[in-house]
Amino acid sequence: MTLWRKVLAFAGLILMPMGPGPVMWRRVGMAAILWIAVCLALPAFAVEPNEMLKNPELEARARAISSGLRCLVCQNETIDESNASLAHDIRILLRERLTAGDTDEQAVKAIVDRYGEFVLLNPPVQPATYVLWFGPVAILLAGMLGGVIWVRHRAVPSEAAAPLSPEERGRLDTLLREADC
Repeated sequence: MTLWRKVLAFAGLILMPMGPGPVMWRRVGMAAILWIAVCLALPAFAVEPNEMLKNPELEARARAISSGLRCLVCQNETIDESNASLAHDIRILLRERLTAGDTDEQAVKAIVDRYGEFVLLNPPVQPATYVLWFGPVAILLAGMLGGVIWVRHRAVPSEAAAPLSPEERGRLDTLLREADC
């Protein structure tokens, strides 16, 4: 057994053959501790202490604004959650703008002017973003419409088959008799 397999087995992350007893409960306990540690680490933000503003009111504003700004490197994290250097630069720029006396809207506008609207986690509804806002709904409705059309088309009874002529019935009986033999 490799060292990594032993470590993972000890932590309870992979199943190893074991019966009930203290060893099993130790593994379950270690897995629970590991899971709790991971969950507690998730909300840890990447804002470094040297970035934080001395004024708690400005820092609270900066945190509120940065929760709506996307890290352009990670793309699914806010700039507060990201460790990317670009996110660090945006955090510093935001705090500089707030320290200079900008309102929240002015600070966000300065960042959007510099990095584009992609930096916003919730882009505004405007013609350039209609696809983002209404595309999923349009695809869902098109799929539902296609499903309804498909179900209705399937529900239409097909034409009744014409009865067999005496000649066709005779051939069918001959074929069935030969198949039985």
